[in-house]
Amino acid sequence: MVPMPSNKCSLSDEQQRYLLDLAWESIRYGLKHRMPMPVNMEGLAQELKSLRATFVTLQRQGQLRGCIGRLEAARPLVEDIAGNAYAAAFQDPRFPALRDSELEGLEIHLSLLTPAEPMSFTSEQDLLDQLQAGVDGVILAEGSRRGTFLPSVWEQLPEPEQFLQHLKLKAGLPGAYWSNSIKAYRYRTEVVK
Repeated sequence: MVPMPSNKCSLSDEQQRYLLDLAWESIRYGLKHRMPMPVNMEGLAQELKSLRATFVTLQRQGQLRGCIGRLEAARPLVEDIAGNAYAAAFQDPRFPALRDSELEGLEIHLSLLTPAEPMSFTSEQDLLDQLQAGVDGVILAEGSRRGTFLPSVWEQLPEPEQFLQHLKLKAGLPGAYWSNSIKAYRYRTEVVK
């Protein structure tokens, strides 16, 4: 098994707690109002207002219950967390909308993404050799097909070959597919939970 490195967060403990509380509030607001919670950014630290791409992952009893995010920074961190928390709870097409009765036992994990960087490789094996298990989030693109796995997916798919095969499937490609036009991008995450 590949050891999983720590993805420490650069935000203060207080800022991390604020973001987690914000995600919970957004989900509760969504249960009541059926829409994302508006966020007041007045008085917030600059780190919370900076443009960041995030993913919000929901789990119940160790099972995925929703995961929604953005790969490119397009809105302030607090707005992205509130919007993605709502979307993970109510708009993930893999699951029905979250019910009030599911709040107990719900876990929220926030992933703050670094900007994605293109990877340069000459073959599938070259790409596999460059992947850093437990560290890299990867975006795979071929034509109009695209998929991503957060670094946390390495916990379920610790071998690079397995990770890449499943990422191809997620992108809508056959697991054994390869072409010289495939593009891959690497990013890291800071995890708040």
